[in-house]
Amino acid sequence: MAIAERSVTNLLDRYDELLAVSLTAGERLRGLLASQGRVILAVDGLQPDVGHEVLWVVRDCLSGEVLLARSLLSGTAADLAPLLREVAEAVGVPVAGVISDGQTSIRRAVEQALPGVPHQLCQFHFLREAAHPIFEADRHAKVELKKQVRGIRRIERAVEGSDAAAAEVVRGYCAAVRSAITDDGRPPLAASGLTLKRRLEKVAASLDRVGEKGAARRGSRGCAS
Repeated sequence: MAIAERSVTNLLDRYDELLAVSLTAGERLRGLLASQGRVILAVDGLQPDVGHEVLWVVRDCLSGEVLLARSLLSGTAADLAPLLREVAEAVGVPVAGVISDGQTSIRRAVEQALPGVPHQLCQFHFLREAAHPIFEADRHAKVELKKQVRGIRRIERAVEGSDAAAAEVVRGYCAAVRSAITDDGRPPLAASGLTLKRRLEKVAASLDRVGEKGAARRGSRGCAS
């Protein structure tokens, strides 16, 4: 995968910041959180690849502050519960709630470390689960739409190597259709089937306008002759 050196250094800097949060004293955070009187914890883990350590991050949803970041070899409830207890003791204010992706180990860790604290699915995961039937219908619609716009490569080959203005126009329309087909979006925040339908409708409308202009020019030349 091609990636810019700056992107790598930015990610490393961000990781260093998260690691520093886990190693330094929490005086600044306690002072900041005291004014809001409570915290709502967001818990999530990132595993770069199978078999690697998982970077677990605990963040306060109200202030946006990262409260703890630590790499663990696994993500069992027995591993995560101590992290949650550590955060709850360090913040100096009550934990009003926990938000996560609903992973079983996280649910059990919250039950063990923070009994009685409300725990809910994060909005993105909740929306994704709720929109699953709509997503499936949208995905099926996109498959059917793509069947109707096959043959782009054949059209591109027909004008390959031509410098004519008309050939450039054809290549531009082919590129627009190809881009519309390959842009999948990110469900549930984007319905790729509906997006494809809107884009193809715009391409079709543009082709209709080009056809009408061409017919008008041919008509005017016929009248002049």
